[in-house]
Amino acid sequence: MDSLWLSALAMTVIVAVRYLATSGLFAWLTHRVRPGRYAGLEQQMRREIAWSLASAAIYGVPAGVIAWGWQKHGWTRIYADPRDYPLWWLPVSFLLYLLLHDTWFYWTHRWMHRPKVFRAIHGIHHASRPPTAWAAMNFHPIEAAIVGLFIPALVFVVPIHVGMLGLVLLVMTVMGVTNHMGWEIFPRRIVHAPAGKWLITASHHHRHHEQYKCNYGLYFRHWDHLCKTDKGLSAP
Repeated sequence: MDSLWLSALAMTVIVAVRYLATSGLFAWLTHRVRPGRYAGLEQQMRREIAWSLASAAIYGVPAGVIAWGWQKHGWTRIYADPRDYPLWWLPVSFLLYLLLHDTWFYWTHRWMHRPKVFRAIHGIHHASRPPTAWAAMNFHPIEAAIVGLFIPALVFVVPIHVGMLGLVLLVMTVMGVTNHMGWEIFPRRIVHAPAGKWLITASHHHRHHEQYKCNYGLYFRHWDHLCKTDKGLSAP
């Protein structure tokens, strides 16, 4: 049991350090590229960091338990040998995880914008006006559990190579931070290209923080298009 708790603690520390390093990097980049963008938001950023570190524990403890179970008892459908499944399954599983996570996020996110749920839970995230690079995990604990426990649950159902899982987590982390920076980091030739109509970047998510009742997706815009909740891009 000691190794179980050590794994949970280690994963919590890893998630917290990953958050501090990634958000810190993009906050520093913001100060360099958009000086003054976060001026006067010091108290807000301290609040974002506090809530995000609490979320790190909610993400990290289950992840540590799952990592321990995978190593010790073969829990989950995570595999280490690429030859365990056809090689084409590597990119397919990566995309499938993103699509499933995006679907879960879209519908739970819309639910959290119902007035009673918003006031009780999701309002903490929207208290960031405007959001900063520190806001990516700025969640009420219930929201952190809803958002953060989907991928750990998915590894029990859908096979994925450990490297592809790491790539999913990298994309989730980077997009979570960059979408909340308050300015667009990606070039206009990407954001305004045909592919940009289906991918979410800061310009798309910032409009959600401006208008609330739109642009609910995480990675892709297809659910917003299908459900008529896509209100286009902001100009952060």
